[in-house]
Amino acid sequence: NRYVKRIIDIICALLAIMVFWWLYLIVAVLVRIKLGSPIIFKQERPGKIDKKTGKETIFNLYKFRTMTDERDENGELLPDDVRLTKFGAWLRKTSLDELAEAFNILNGTMSVIGPRPQLVRDMVFMTDEQRMRHTAKPGLSGLAQVNGRNAISWEDKIDWDLKYIEKVSLKEDFKIIFETVKKAFI
Repeated sequence: NRYVKRIIDIICALLAIMVFWWLYLIVAVLVRIKLGSPIIFKQERPGKIDKKTGKETIFNLYKFRTMTDERDENGELLPDDVRLTKFGAWLRKTSLDELAEAFNILNGTMSVIGPRPQLVRDMVFMTDEQRMRHTAKPGLSGLAQVNGRNAISWEDKIDWDLKYIEKVSLKEDFKIIFETVKKAFI
């Protein structure tokens, strides 16, 4: 499964980039016009546990930028809800901001299917059992996304991630891919 899944990840990421190159270009130009540079937002996220160290690897997650860099008089960033623009909110609602994650899949830090990578700061709140979600490579979509996404609680997302790692298989991944496409486009 491990080797076949990686090949499928590479094929899916390359196909997405080749088929939707025009959409990447449009989103990039719009982000540049409406929000400025940089076009791509990078944020550290916990990845799969390194077997040698026993700790989660930290990687840069790529997304199209959705917020401004507005700062207060002390040079501190304003709260996220103030910096999120209407255009940025639309990118998030349509998940177009996540198109750039295809490059995470290509470089091997993410998979098409797996637990969504949480923020690094969220690891502090996770129990040892909840951190087991990091025994699988993080994914663009997963059980939590097809079972409620942002409409479910953080704890429910973690529970869905734990259910996923209990029965990781190519068959299960294909089911989740089908459900993701169904929910996103149909």
